[in-house]
Amino acid sequence: MPTQALRLPTPVLLVGNGAAAIVSSLCAGLLDAGEAARFSCADFEGVDAAAETSLGAARLILVGVGPEAEAILTDPVWEPWQRPGSAIARIALSDAVASVDTGAQLLEEGPGGLATFRLPTAQVDALPMATIVVAQLLEAECARATLRSQLETERACEPLGACLDPGKLYSMALELLLERTGCRRGIAFFSPSPAPQGAGVAARGFDEQTRDRLSRYLIEEKSLESTMGRGEVGVVPWGPLHHVLGRVGLESPGALLSVPLRGEDQEAGHVWLLSEGRRFDEADLATARTIARRASAALATAERYHHAKERAFIDDVTGVYNARYLLATADNEIQRAARYGNVLSVLFLDLDRFKLVNDRYGHLIGSETLRALSVLLAECVRQVDTLARYGGDEFTILLVDTPHDVALRIAERIRSRVEAHLFEAGREGALQLTISVGVATCPDHGKIREPLLDAADKAMYRAKSQGRNRVASANALGGRLSIDD
Repeated sequence: MPTQALRLPTPVLLVGNGAAAIVSSLCAGLLDAGEAARFSCADFEGVDAAAETSLGAARLILVGVGPEAEAILTDPVWEPWQRPGSAIARIALSDAVASVDTGAQLLEEGPGGLATFRLPTAQVDALPMATIVVAQLLEAECARATLRSQLETERACEPLGACLDPGKLYSMALELLLERTGCRRGIAFFSPSPAPQGAGVAARGFDEQTRDRLSRYLIEEKSLESTMGRGEVGVVPWGPLHHVLGRVGLESPGALLSVPLRGEDQEAGHVWLLSEGRRFDEADLATARTIARRASAALATAERYHHAKERAFIDDVTGVYNARYLLATADNEIQRAARYGNVLSVLFLDLDRFKLVNDRYGHLIGSETLRALSVLLAECVRQVDTLARYGGDEFTILLVDTPHDVALRIAERIRSRVEAHLFEAGREGALQLTISVGVATCPDHGKIREPLLDAADKAMYRAKSQGRNRVASANALGGRLSIDD
């Protein structure tokens, strides 16, 4: 526990029948001992009022007074002070306790592992000294509990380092924060990488309907998306998230524990825990900082992994995706199209008589030409589409949610732009090239990858057989194709 927290006055709660009669003598005894500044004493008739008043205190001393002392000390209302980062010490002042003069044991093991100090009512004058002794034990226990909690939190974070899926890391961090702070409900809001695909949401402690509405409203709240991963761990009394929570019916969620998470590059997200009446203390903040540090380190590792993996899918010559990436992405896009009842179109493009370029200008100019073509093609498609070099001078484009007639128009636009483009040829000046394009659409020309790509490929060869520099549809396939490049 931080030194500053230990210097704060320790609450001493006298609870039970007769507590009001002895609180002043306790204060006087602590003053005489020169320890009054270390304590804040108050009396209560019942445990509920005492616990509510002390909510948020990291440690306290509880004095059960009268015949109900044992029941007061063991009431479930004190459970929050037995969680990691908190501690409670107990003193029983009751006629049911035998005097030490008779050989009775003053210290006995109590709930939560900290000893309970017992005094008979007749020895009430010893209460100030008992309070000082118990405070010393309490502070030592707080220090040990804090170290134990820190170690347990570090160990609980170990699975984060083994996860390379950013989306899962946010959910794992949320669950760790809930577990280690004892909170019931929380929300993670993030933007997945390496290529952002829109915001993601994970929520715990909400019913399914509320969770779905919460996810929808969070994505609509653009002010939250712009702050993801920014700032430091802290308590937020009010902010944009409160507005979202109000929209799903949580009008008074209270303060939120805000935990920003961020990787090294694009990866960024945020986790919020709902206080729901409790006060987040320094122990909660320390726990959150530890989890944020470990989760952010794991996110950075996941980013590096995905960047390295992405580089393995990049064509060395052109800088666009390679055939390996295309084949995997085609499977995913076909499955997605089938799931949502959408269409997926494929363009197969091939430079006409590109071998002549290599023969006349050399392979260096040939490679530069392929790079320039890749840039031009990328300008003709959307970010959600996939451009890949299939091999040699063949390129493939996956057009998501694109009907066949639209894909044909896109192919024609690409063909026209390539025909009008002047490619650099070094000392030779510039050269003009043309392409032949084949177009196929899922599910009309294939419901799985192989027949779909094959249909687009064959359509491209049909375009070449018809004179090159044109677009052909897989709808028109038929007959034998016999051409050279």
